[in-house]
Amino acid sequence: MVKGFEVRSGEYVVLDDDELKAASAPKRKTVDIEHFVPREQIDPDVYDRPYYLAPQDGGEEAYAVLAAALRRTGRAGVGRVVLRSREQLVAVVEADQMLRLDTMRFADELVDPGTLDHPPLRRKPDARLRKMAAQLIDGLSGKFQPSRYRDTYRDRVLDLVKRKAKGEEIDTERAQAPAPSDDLMAALEASLKGSKR
Repeated sequence: MVKGFEVRSGEYVVLDDDELKAASAPKRKTVDIEHFVPREQIDPDVYDRPYYLAPQDGGEEAYAVLAAALRRTGRAGVGRVVLRSREQLVAVVEADQMLRLDTMRFADELVDPGTLDHPPLRRKPDARLRKMAAQLIDGLSGKFQPSRYRDTYRDRVLDLVKRKAKGEEIDTERAQAPAPSDDLMAALEASLKGSKR
């Protein structure tokens, strides 16, 4: 098994592990901030993983000052850090009086929506449909609370594990999804009735 990169159609350059290690970023334990930008300007699509940062011994005051300054200015520090020998683009933000580091995707890792093949919207939706959709959104609106959302797949797998551990026979038939409806008005009305309950 080898690692390679296609340079032309059907033509590859093969790289061995030592060559790849030579391209690795130099090891360092610091976050190098390059710019401070308004936090709201960072598109959520670029975020990858969050990590909470803690100050090193003796760095508590600098940590607190940076967290307070980021909170007051509404800015994020954008820079780089080396994680697992790979340089990562990151944003450092204040979160609950702590510093959080979010790894981010580079621009070339994102899909430009303008390059997607999709049919253009030719006409405005019917006014009644727009009103019903807005009512549905208003009826289901609230404050975002992450604890309200559970990983139901994980719950089902854990339930399956418990049942199997007890020796129960597991039904492997998949649940059937409801048939999709072409009647948007009926679907919106049903959703509105459900949201009122």
